[in-house]
Amino acid sequence: MRIVDLINKNSVKLDLNTKSKLDVVDELVDLVNDSGNLNDKNEYKKAILAREKLGTTAIGEGVAIPHAKNKSVNKACLAAGVSKEGIDYEAFDDSLSHLFFMIAAPDGANDTHLEVLSRLSTILMDESFRNDLMNSPSVEEFLDLIDEKEKEKFPEEEVEEETDTKSDLPTVLAVTACPTGIAHTFMAAENLSQKADAKGISIKVETNGSAGIKNALTKEEIEHATCIIVAADKNVEMARFNGKKVIITKVADGIHKADELIDRAIKGDAPIYHASEDNSSNEVSNEKEGIGRQFYKHLMNGVSHMLPFVVGGGILIALAFLLDDYTINPANFGMNTPVAAFFKTIGGQAFGFMLPVLAGYIAMSIADRPGLAVGFVGGVLASSGYTFGNIMNFADASPVSAGFLGALLAGFVGGYLVLGLKKVFNVLPDALEGIKPVLLYPVCGILLIGLIMLAVNPVVGAINTGLNNFLASMSGTSKIILGTILGAMMAIDMGGPFNKAAYVFGTAQLTVVNAGPEQFAIMAAVMIGGMVPPIAIALATTFFKNRFTESERKSGVVNYIMGLSFITEGAIPFAAADPIHVIPACIVGSGIAGALSMAFGCGLRAPHGGIFVLPTISNPIMYFVALLIGSVVGALLIGVLKKPLDKVN
Repeated sequence: MRIVDLINKNSVKLDLNTKSKLDVVDELVDLVNDSGNLNDKNEYKKAILAREKLGTTAIGEGVAIPHAKNKSVNKACLAAGVSKEGIDYEAFDDSLSHLFFMIAAPDGANDTHLEVLSRLSTILMDESFRNDLMNSPSVEEFLDLIDEKEKEKFPEEEVEEETDTKSDLPTVLAVTACPTGIAHTFMAAENLSQKADAKGISIKVETNGSAGIKNALTKEEIEHATCIIVAADKNVEMARFNGKKVIITKVADGIHKADELIDRAIKGDAPIYHASEDNSSNEVSNEKEGIGRQFYKHLMNGVSHMLPFVVGGGILIALAFLLDDYTINPANFGMNTPVAAFFKTIGGQAFGFMLPVLAGYIAMSIADRPGLAVGFVGGVLASSGYTFGNIMNFADASPVSAGFLGALLAGFVGGYLVLGLKKVFNVLPDALEGIKPVLLYPVCGILLIGLIMLAVNPVVGAINTGLNNFLASMSGTSKIILGTILGAMMAIDMGGPFNKAAYVFGTAQLTVVNAGPEQFAIMAAVMIGGMVPPIAIALATTFFKNRFTESERKSGVVNYIMGLSFITEGAIPFAAADPIHVIPACIVGSGIAGALSMAFGCGLRAPHGGIFVLPTISNPIMYFVALLIGSVVGALLIGVLKKPLDKVN
């Protein structure tokens, strides 16, 4: 480990101001802290002073090398200072110390500090070298002198460095993740890889998709990397990047601003990431974020974990209605036949996890693992609708389900409750650290969230009831306007916040107790709005070929399948390439399709599935007609708005 690899310009001061030993320790600790490698400056200073009590670290000849190995250090580093007048650092030879090198090594880092100490002691034996360092006119020359001296004293390392430059380890690393883990995740990964390849930069991209983590980054790769790009709209494993330069941004930037991100990564234009004090594995940003951005990320973390339960359970429930005989017992529709009852029971159980999982993973996003149980219990209480009156058997007191809104509240309140508990229990001695996550956080957190949800369930339940009554009262033009808005929202950003807001609103309607035609109509309008953009683009590439390149025409065919499967993200590459013309056309097409779906009285009991759940949709033929009309309108507008290419490739 070379000295110049451990020290940067921010940690060198050529004119120390202090005159006493304690003051120079303060000044050097500040320099170490300026490197960005400390998580607790005061703790590190205590370790330095504790070492000095064992014996002075002034080695004589005008040199002092204070050092400490401590858990407050994230990554091994070095600070240096020069005092031309000299400071009494209690050297054995009674000389004043002029050159100071303070070594910081993380706990568990073998004997890094001893290795650096030995190396420094070796090169500082040269008196002329010491004088050159003391008289350095600039920090740059100070570091260059150390670099040259190391090469002179340790020439064998030159061969090792040449070997290192030939390493196959990537220079830049990246992690991509979106709430659903389907399209955005992999599109961002592909764009980053392509831009890096075009610049001759070696890169490795880890994808956090719906099927789990692929192409996972290794510890060795992380250590070697110049910079790490995290393009994510949900929380990912971040503690592993402690002490590294990390660019944290939206997954959309990985798609649209890949070139800029790669340039920043190569220049090292990024802050050093510090894991939180509780070693939270899911903390995704050490940069300031707006409240809206934080809310969105926590919400999307819950939504991404909720979707498999919603989609799987919802489609099974829809199949139960498709396979049942309504005439047997209308009041028991979905459970009248054994086959239907089978699908309805399994689907219902899966779908029932929707609200607890949503609340649990929102809370976990905020407070890490201790928040999961608290949020999950809050979600169950919101779903079941327990109140103080209900559990105490008061007259006329019945459960009041807080539904989707209650689960959202439970997730956010539960997460911040646990954060508050962490601060409260932070005063406990270190010996009790082990009982916090297994005893104190769950017991106190679940108790508190229980009290809160029992109190707010009636209020949130009343809001839900009012909203459902309002939706039920909508008719004619009002319903068509709602369908237009929801359909258009699905096409505005095709998987982004607007799209997800509309989709979450649609799926929330399916959780309403005794959901009826009004709720099913909303879900139908949402899905058709998301199906139109890819199909419209596929039609445009088929019938307006002179508006697209050859590669676009080939990839456009795939959008027929993606659109029919309700994967809106298939339209993103085309929208990103020409947003001014493509996005407005898709918004109009999706809005028309949503309006027609409402006008035709179409309803959808499943939260996903596209064309594959068409038989379960009420009035399926007209639903398909609405889809076709919206897609054709979108394609025609694309053909009109996009200019023909000068030459069809």
